[in-house]
Amino acid sequence: MLHKRKLGSSGLEVSSLGLGCMGMSQSYPPFPDKAEMISLIRDAVERGVTFFDTAEVYGPFRNEELVGEALAPVRDRVVIATKFGFVFDEDGRQTGLSSRPEHIKRAAEGSLRRLRTETIDLYYQHRVDPNVPIEEVAGAVKDLIADGKVKHFGLSEAAVRTIRRAHAVQPVTALQSEYSLWWRAPEADVLPALEQLGIGFVPFSPLGKGFLTGRIDENTAFERSDFRNTIPRFTAAARKRNHALVEQLAAVAKRKKATPAQIALAWLLAQRPWIVPIPGTKKLERLDENLRAAEVELTSDDLREIESAISQIPIEGARYPKELELMTGR
Repeated sequence: MLHKRKLGSSGLEVSSLGLGCMGMSQSYPPFPDKAEMISLIRDAVERGVTFFDTAEVYGPFRNEELVGEALAPVRDRVVIATKFGFVFDEDGRQTGLSSRPEHIKRAAEGSLRRLRTETIDLYYQHRVDPNVPIEEVAGAVKDLIADGKVKHFGLSEAAVRTIRRAHAVQPVTALQSEYSLWWRAPEADVLPALEQLGIGFVPFSPLGKGFLTGRIDENTAFERSDFRNTIPRFTAAARKRNHALVEQLAAVAKRKKATPAQIALAWLLAQRPWIVPIPGTKKLERLDENLRAAEVELTSDDLREIESAISQIPIEGARYPKELELMTGR
């Protein structure tokens, strides 16, 4: 079984690895049968996973419905995180951002219904809304906590100044942002601030949207609607140049009798005791592989070797198309 970790000083205890559920409904086609994904989520629970991540925008809405149905029989054993902050047209298409307090409270009611629960364990602002002061956002979630509809407040891809302002109104339990061996920007100022404030960190895309598994190269063809087709870091030329990073992981993995994916996850777990990665998958064998990363012990020598090798490898390509990059770090 997986060990538990606490997200900062909040006391919220979760399995050391969670399960990101987005790809079951969005961004990474093909999407398997719903019953198959319900079975996968329940298999994760049986393997010790207690932390599940979704959002209203995933689908939209379908992912929350999936997670809610899958976890209803074991609701008392798990922590469910979901997110607010987008608006949708009459056809359910995402059309922009909104974190107005009245919108947050309406969004929470929808998420509670779809998740088949009376309380959201961890409620993140999905992206910072530049038109709404973060103090108002934190105040709205504070009200939801007082009403018993939410237990913990989180932020996603927020800058340190925003985190501090929000935390002063309603303590932030966790920040969810991208972090991995090929996106290390949070190390500069975010991680020190979280440590100071006692806030946990939940890295999404801890396997670099699949690239760090070693199963993607310059010849890999993604489905037409796959999100990675829009990412500069995933052009064929960038993948070819960036493969040097995977080769370094593979060398360490061979010595440790592990896989590149397991080394990438074990590296994250070794960074701070309050970091809980949420790798996503749609396959049981990949779930098992990811969870075994918790058993990989990287020594100080291993970590120095990885650091030395990775620091010599320039990463080519932005992690997001420009319009999405503008929505992060605010």
